[in-house]
Order: sequence, then C-alpha cells, then structure tokens
Amino acid sequence: MPVISMFYGIIVSMYFLDNQRHHSPHIHVKYQGEEAVIAIPDGTPLEGSISTSKMKLLLAWVEIHKDELMADWELASNGQPIFKIDPLK
Repeated sequence: MPVISMFYGIIVSMYFLDNQRHHSPHIHVKYQGEEAVIAIPDGTPLEGSISTSKMKLLLAWVEIHKDELMADWELASNGQPIFKIDPLK
C-alpha cells in the first residue's frame, strides 16, 4: 500500500485496485495504532476512526488536495503508479 502523504503523525495511503470492499474513492489513514478509511472527496468515514483532533487535520488536508486525491484514485484504480501529495503545513 503506497503512502501518499505523512503529516503530524498521520500516515495516508491508497491501495492499488482497491474498489472491491469500498466502492467509492477513498484513502486509508493510520495514526498511533488507530486506522480509518475515509471517502474522497467529502471526508466521510467509511470504516474505523482516528482521534478527533487528527481527523480535523486530515479533513482539512483532504479538502485542500481533493483534486490530487481523485487523480491518484483514478491511477490506482487502473493499477498505475500514484503520486505523493504534499503534507499539511
């Protein structure tokens, strides 16, 4: 699972060809043993959870990078390499 960004201890990843379980575009997020699956582009949690403060940071990042995330989703859905996305600064 390629890591596409890391910031404030949050690790954001996207699987290749990952549309079987969650049929909508999404990212996988890890933070200190917590894991969540978050929908793109609206930030809806599909599975799991992370702390509220880190979720707020993540949702801000998703909003800023929505277009890049959707472009990476298209690439990953077709089994192509994806691009890193700048962290939240």
